Amino acid sequence: MNLLIVEDEKSLAIEIASFLKGEGLLCEMAYTGREASEKIAINLYDFILLDLGLPDYNGLDLINEAKNAGNNTAIIIITARGAVEDKVKGLNLGADDYLAKPFALVELMSRIQAVARRKFNIQNQVMTIGEFSLELQSRKLLCKSEEVIITRKEYDLLQYLILNRNKVLTRNQLYEHIWGNILDDQYDSNFIDVHIKNLRKKLNEFGPTPWLETVRGIGYRVTQEQ
Repeated sequence: MNLLIVEDEKSLAIEIASFLKGEGLLCEMAYTGREASEKIAINLYDFILLDLGLPDYNGLDLINEAKNAGNNTAIIIITARGAVEDKVKGLNLGADDYLAKPFALVELMSRIQAVARRKFNIQNQVMTIGEFSLELQSRKLLCKSEEVIITRKEYDLLQYLILNRNKVLTRNQLYEHIWGNILDDQYDSNFIDVHIKNLRKKLNEFGPTPWLETVRGIGYRVTQEQ
């Protein structure tokens, strides 16, 4: 998942980012509200961790900006303990959860996972598609109990497509979710196509994948119902 940390306390932001990267998440940081506003306007994020107590910006306005951007970004508010009014306002604006400072990083990760389960309606730790199943906890891909060996990025790509089943995801959306900022100088429009081709080849050695569709000129879609 691609995540933006909005926190003016740099040491805390770096600590959070370091921990979450170790858990396999992509992290960007914004130390000011203005910087966060610019990033939200340009980039797609699966999650935003938002400190409302920014010195240069009303954090509640950033919630509005994220929601008005038209994507399905999940937002977890980070607040000072006891700031009940701000928590309520943030949740009413569409934030998904809140966490009071100080907090344990393992709790933060647990909250992220819980929000992701609600957001994508994940009922258990296994997602199925066709003859394949993804074990979310172990990050393994199985076909009829036999493990399919794929790379970490291929797993992330397949999981994101399955989480958004029946939705057409553009190449840009897939790139930003898996690799981060679309403005990366190394971005190539064929990059996703190559990864999908390699993934299909590996999957087809175990079972058919008619559910992994190419939408010409746009991107890709997983179509099979759960």
